[in-house]
Amino acid sequence: MSHRQKVDSPRCSEKINYPDQIYTESAKIFQDIHIKKPPDRIVVKYGNDSGKSLSSLRDEKYQRWAYELAFNTLKYQDLLETILLDSGFYHSQPLPDEMTSLVMVMLYDFQDRKFQPRCLAHTVETIEEVTEVEKLLCSYKTRLSAALARSRIKHAIPSIDFILPEGVRKQEQRSSTVPLYAWVNTAKTSTTEVCDGLKNEGFTKTDSPVDLVGYQYYMDKQCQDVLVFPQYLKDKLSNLELFIHYRLVLQDKAHILSVHSVRALMNLDDDIIVAAPCSGYILAHMSVLTNQNACRIFVCGRKSEARERALLELFADMGCKNIKLLKESFTDLDPSDPRLQKAKVILLLPQSSGSGVSDPVQFVLNQHGDTSLLQDFSQGSVGTDKLNALSKQQVTELTHAMTFNKVQALVYCTCSVYHEENEDVINQALGQKPESNKILTYRIGSPVIPLSSSELTLLSDKFIKVQPSETTNGFFLAVLTKEPDPAEAMSATDILARAASKGLLDGIGKQKSKKEGKKKKGRAAGQGTNSSQAKISDFLDQENNRVAAQSLTPDFAKSNLQPAGSVGRKPSKQVLATPPATATDRRDRSCKNQKPAKPKALGKDGISPRIKPHENMVVLQPVKIMLPPVMMPFYSNPLATRVRNPITHYPPRWHSGMGSRSSDAFISKLSTSGKPWDKVPSNVLQHPKPWH
Repeated sequence: MSHRQKVDSPRCSEKINYPDQIYTESAKIFQDIHIKKPPDRIVVKYGNDSGKSLSSLRDEKYQRWAYELAFNTLKYQDLLETILLDSGFYHSQPLPDEMTSLVMVMLYDFQDRKFQPRCLAHTVETIEEVTEVEKLLCSYKTRLSAALARSRIKHAIPSIDFILPEGVRKQEQRSSTVPLYAWVNTAKTSTTEVCDGLKNEGFTKTDSPVDLVGYQYYMDKQCQDVLVFPQYLKDKLSNLELFIHYRLVLQDKAHILSVHSVRALMNLDDDIIVAAPCSGYILAHMSVLTNQNACRIFVCGRKSEARERALLELFADMGCKNIKLLKESFTDLDPSDPRLQKAKVILLLPQSSGSGVSDPVQFVLNQHGDTSLLQDFSQGSVGTDKLNALSKQQVTELTHAMTFNKVQALVYCTCSVYHEENEDVINQALGQKPESNKILTYRIGSPVIPLSSSELTLLSDKFIKVQPSETTNGFFLAVLTKEPDPAEAMSATDILARAASKGLLDGIGKQKSKKEGKKKKGRAAGQGTNSSQAKISDFLDQENNRVAAQSLTPDFAKSNLQPAGSVGRKPSKQVLATPPATATDRRDRSCKNQKPAKPKALGKDGISPRIKPHENMVVLQPVKIMLPPVMMPFYSNPLATRVRNPITHYPPRWHSGMGSRSSDAFISKLSTSGKPWDKVPSNVLQHPKPWH
């Protein structure tokens, strides 16, 4: 039952003054996660009711408050139970066991505020049970404070923080120093607009994380769409319009890197499979980085229709349109499902212990309310049984991912530093020898995201493992690529597709209408070709080097491919679209007072528009032919003086280093009628056409 009352207090605590609703929701969480002791050690009873879902808390800030209060109560459960017993509160108050969880969370908050009352607004919505417990705690204020002091003296600790395990205390210290990472939602804005908006809010940009003080931020070195802020600005950032309207989105660095790793391994029109439900922000970031018109992101394991509606609403607000939620769990998904035949990359973010994170509450919220992990966080370690169960599930998911025939790469990422969840999982999956051939051969690929030596430990087997520190959370990232068939190599189609995805083609390869081709027929041959050809040539050299080093990316490990040597050569810049005019042709044109014809324009791919390109076509290198000087005979025709030293119209790149007279050696016998126009003297040396 709820009613409104006026709460007046002469002194107000500087701590958060939780509303009554936070207490009740936090008590439900604590009821589920509190450590249950053996029957012979039970001194405080919590009843048999299980906690309920946080259906009434839609606000993210309120959800975080509820989880934080429950988690802090869990960390000090033994101490708080001792205070209740030592002060006489537990045995003297006629409260049912089902309200013990509410008493515990309110007692923690009471002592955290130095036993000072809450400071609330004049008119607030209150809950009867919360009001009753609060009055009882205030009446026992002196006894509760004395019981806490005796516990501190007994353990010889200056504050209750020192009663926690060392690992938990270090984790709490890191949580206040690890920077905040936020990615720019380019579906709604641009990096420039975001920087301008931050400038209007009083923020300044710095180039070094060392100088990150005050209202400052800097651009991340590995991901160009990511901004980094100091941790103490979290509340400030949450109130900015940029974050409220999802133009900037806070996300941990591990998941940002995993999303960018997937993007680096795919073409623009490849589909993606996300093996487990994860934070909506991770999925949105993936969507923003892809071509939403050509790529689809399939997310497995839709938990409920309510969760689906919430995610779809979030995606609509963030401008994401290509995310498809599947009700099937990943391990139940059929690799031959027709919906998934375009999927080339699988992102695996399995449930892990989270031993590398500094903010357990945020980690659990990203896991969609899996509160069972909070017990491990409160103890600073994970039990052997729990760790074995997690690693077993991780191996199962990774092994199932290897059965998708169309998939070319797997990205595996955890927020754990335990080798049982990381290196051991990868090695077990790669070392399995199944009875059938369903599991394809994979190998460990090279990292696709460069990290500085100060923030990672790059193992000899190419895993990326980052240890938790004051500047970053700990995580593990591995890229597995499908082993290419030795008989297969890169195809021209795949090379061009990958080059287009990296923006190297600049429109090359796009089909044009016949009308457009006719309009552009008379334009210069080499316009806009050299820079594009140079980009493609550099790209082809890089890809051939990758093949030689056996680091072939999955985009090129496909069927019906040609030998690498057939498509890996640089396109020659010396290939002519049509043969040069002969001396006979020039003399004929001179007689008719016609201007010499210009060389026909080349296409953007370096091939004449009249020549239909074929996917097996190979661009050959021209051979320079050194010809001996030949003396031309004297013709009786008075026009001979005009053609003795004609103006050559060959492109400069075809010159062989000889004088103009040597070029007259290329003489043809054909005229416009197809018959010899004039007999060529026998002493003139005949040569085959150099382009044949």
